[in-house]
Amino acid sequence: MHDPISDLLTRIRNAGSAQHPTLLMPHSKMKESIARILKQEGYLNDIGVEGDKLKSLKLALRYEGKKSVIVGLRQISTPGLRRYVRSTEIPRVLGGMGVAVVSTSKGVMSGQDAKKQNLGGELICYVW
Repeated sequence: MHDPISDLLTRIRNAGSAQHPTLLMPHSKMKESIARILKQEGYLNDIGVEGDKLKSLKLALRYEGKKSVIVGLRQISTPGLRRYVRSTEIPRVLGGMGVAVVSTSKGVMSGQDAKKQNLGGELICYVW
C-alpha cells in the first residue's frame, strides 16, 4: 500500500455502500486524526484503537435508515501531487454542507477550524 489516506477513504466508501456497521483497518496517527474529524463533524458514530503491538483502527459508520450519512469522499492531495492552500483559499465543500480536511502546523483539522485559526496547510480530502 503506497497511500494510506486513499486506502482509508476507499475502505469507508466501500463499507458504506455495503452497509457494514463497523470497519477495521491498520492504525496510523494520520488515519486516526482524519477519523476524529469525521466523528466530530457527525459522519461517524464512534472510533477506537484496538490491540497492543499491532494496532487497528475501528470505525463505527453512521446511517440514516439504510443509507450512509457519507455520500461522497474525494482525496485532494496525493503522494504524486501535494496541494497546499492558504487560510483564505480553503474551499467550502458543497456550499458548507461538507467538510474539508486540512493538515496544518498545529495538526489535522477541519477547513472551518483552520480558517478560524488563520492556518493554511495541505488540503487532504473533502467529505460530504
